[in-house]
Amino acid sequence: MRFPLLAALGALALQPAAAHAWGGTAHAVIDRAAIEAIPADGPVFLRKYEDYIGASASLPDSWRGDDMNFSKIEEDPNHGWFREQFTFLKPIPRSRYEFVLSLYKHYETIKDSDPATAARTNVRWTGTLPYAAMEAYQRLITCMRYIRKANAEGGDASVPEQHCAFQVIRLGHYIGDGAQPLHDSVNSDGWRGDNPHDYTRDRTIHGRFESGFVDGMKLTVADIAPRIGAPGHRDGDMFDAVLAYLDNAGDKMETVYKLEKRDHFTNFADRDTRELVYTQTGDGARMLRDMICRAWAESATPPAKVVPAPLDFTNPKFNPETGSAPG
Repeated sequence: MRFPLLAALGALALQPAAAHAWGGTAHAVIDRAAIEAIPADGPVFLRKYEDYIGASASLPDSWRGDDMNFSKIEEDPNHGWFREQFTFLKPIPRSRYEFVLSLYKHYETIKDSDPATAARTNVRWTGTLPYAAMEAYQRLITCMRYIRKANAEGGDASVPEQHCAFQVIRLGHYIGDGAQPLHDSVNSDGWRGDNPHDYTRDRTIHGRFESGFVDGMKLTVADIAPRIGAPGHRDGDMFDAVLAYLDNAGDKMETVYKLEKRDHFTNFADRDTRELVYTQTGDGARMLRDMICRAWAESATPPAKVVPAPLDFTNPKFNPETGSAPG
């Protein structure tokens, strides 16, 4: 189903863009499967926007063009989480800017003693994916509160519904990226460093797996729908849940390299590679569905009053380096 305000954006999303993430097939399948798995007590209004969301699933990749310097610098890190690059940082800060500052402080510490590591101790070579996901998630909650307000007052909810659909596109893309094991490792585009197992250093492994193989095996929503299961993450800390989700996917990074050694992802009937794709895209759809449903549940309550406010210097978590208290 199409809506006038969304038609132009949908057309833009279908324009060619450089491949940086799961290919368009996997992103669209993850988003569509997540929406179709929303239960009756969830935000079922999103089903009206499934075509728009599915067609726009790769839209955030189009914000990363080399000619779009302001947008690219902000957006590029949002698509990765290279865990090996910040093992020194525990716990993970609950603020994008505290994370960036921590990286820079470590860079300053090691730049003379270990310049090679220091060269990649920065936001571009670590990623900010969980922050991008949480930012989209909280914006989704806000959109959903406006829907509830319109419904309660007998008003028109179509505009906030469209806002929500756009935030689902953003959230779905980052969660979809996080399901791809190569997005959660410094070995994103070919093996780096010591290589005792002789894994490929060819940068094209990324695209050959997530686009070439996925398109070749003809992945569909029906392939992963039975794997999604009942909604989860109904309570608990969502940021911690996102970090655990990324860790689970990242733990399978070496599996991708082992499978690549067989036939370079040219055998679309390879059962193990197909199973990995089904598992990871299914996990992505499940996580996205769960975050959408959790956002809907959270939107039923008014915004919590934070005292002292995050910008209040007396807040015990206030960080003068960022000018705010973290989440």
